[in-house]
Amino acid sequence: MHAPITYSGFDGPRSILEERPMRPPIIGKIRPGIKVLTRKARENAEAVRIHDAMLAQGHSFESIGIQIERKTQLRNVLVPKNVPWFTCRGSDFSNPAVADDIMERYGEDRDDGNGRKLWRFPVVFAFDDWLRNMPNELVMYTASGRQFFSEYGPDGLRYCKTYATVQRDARANRAKRAWGGRPVILRQDDTIPDGRCDPHSCPQYQQGLCNLSASFLFAVPSTRGLGLIELPTTSIYVLQKAHAAMQTVALARGRLVGIQFFLSKQEVEISRIEPESGKPVRQMQWLITLDADLDLAGLLDGSDRPQLGHVEAAQHAVAVLEGTAQASRPREASCGNPPKDDEKLSDSNGADEDLAAAFNELAGRLGFDNERNRMDLRVFLQNSFGTGWTKRPQAVRQVVSDMRIALENDPVAYREQVKAIAAEISP
Repeated sequence: MHAPITYSGFDGPRSILEERPMRPPIIGKIRPGIKVLTRKARENAEAVRIHDAMLAQGHSFESIGIQIERKTQLRNVLVPKNVPWFTCRGSDFSNPAVADDIMERYGEDRDDGNGRKLWRFPVVFAFDDWLRNMPNELVMYTASGRQFFSEYGPDGLRYCKTYATVQRDARANRAKRAWGGRPVILRQDDTIPDGRCDPHSCPQYQQGLCNLSASFLFAVPSTRGLGLIELPTTSIYVLQKAHAAMQTVALARGRLVGIQFFLSKQEVEISRIEPESGKPVRQMQWLITLDADLDLAGLLDGSDRPQLGHVEAAQHAVAVLEGTAQASRPREASCGNPPKDDEKLSDSNGADEDLAAAFNELAGRLGFDNERNRMDLRVFLQNSFGTGWTKRPQAVRQVVSDMRIALENDPVAYREQVKAIAAEISP
């Protein structure tokens, strides 16, 4: 009997599923504002009745618009309206209970007559690459979907792409089947002969048909669902400020994953060009704001001063890591003698000695049980959390949390990651 054939050392795709770029699953959408009836639609009693009834039932704005257009023969009956809160409805989620949970946890009734609304809520990003957390493009939509959209080439230039015309099989007298989706090609026509995406010379952009389209992709803490939540935006001001916030945190923290950000709205004055006069005008507008509750000064200089009572825990953790001391703990557990799997870890958010004990216990369970491994771990953590991380209780707690997650999910991958980073930094 022959041994089964095995393969190893793949450098490219291993499956037809890996031939195309992976996109994170989206389980729902939080809207940046609301939509209201146009002036013409408000004059139609049937349109108003349908709108009010479906809005009270929690239907999406898309469903409301479709139903009104079907019943009244009106077109484009809803227009966006900027408001200081977000819209989180069950109709925008694959599991409506997720939206209800978000509103229950983070919604507020500010006694302004608008009821319970989502004003500010925490988010966690899934990627350290800001662009994967905030994908964006210039795009033109038609009734059948995207027609033109921007993509950057290997030369760093932005190009206008479109879909190739579907070829027909003359013998079968039908369109040829396209494998892997519709083929994307460079746009080359009389108006864009070189395929370059230049909004100043693009007729679609100048006519207002092609616009910026972007989304935040994130998870909301304490909510359930196998996927991310999307928050769309079309504001370049929002993207610029969010990009700056992410880059600042990445510079100070070394990464974006694991950091809790907050999304809210702020009324700011923006400048825009009046189409008729061509002159700049300023107006107030509610814009999405991304921030984080971090001691940025402490993260940047690595010398922030922890509160009294946390210093000992931080020093204890680094002493255990460097092998110069033993952490006090409620039971015997060391890097050389890891506890049994059924023993419960101390709560890393509790007393200081429990924080150090949890760190020591997790290090042992993850296999950092000799001087060489501890050295790799020290290099890895300093690279990830910055110089002086052991003096920051919040960083120590994050280390413990990350190690606990690694132990539960894939301890081997965590050890390999530590070794790879350590080897790259100090070969």
